[in-house]
Amino acid sequence: MENGTSAERQWTFLTNHARVLVQIARDPGIRVRDIATCCLLTERAVQRIITDLEQAGYLSHERRGRTNHYSVLATKQLRHPADAGPTVAELLAVLLPRPADGRRALPSTALEPTRQ
Repeated sequence: MENGTSAERQWTFLTNHARVLVQIARDPGIRVRDIATCCLLTERAVQRIITDLEQAGYLSHERRGRTNHYSVLATKQLRHPADAGPTVAELLAVLLPRPADGRRALPSTALEPTRQ
């Protein structure tokens, strides 16, 4: 067994970007504050991640009154060359639990076709 410190050996399977995207897919009207709480991030970090996701074409939003409503661009392929092939929708289908009735886990309002 290795004798590294616990900080050296801590790692996770998902990035903060993936965590934020999952929260938005679950609830397209979620507040930045609530995403931050769920993902154990600061609000500022969540805002930067949302900006990154929008600039990369994975997410869009529209203002509805005082809140934002997000749309995940489901047909967009994953970014890293080693992950080439699967789409965002395929990733989210794995990460989001399927309801007991077998319906789609993602609310249809969260998904939007890719704009090119």
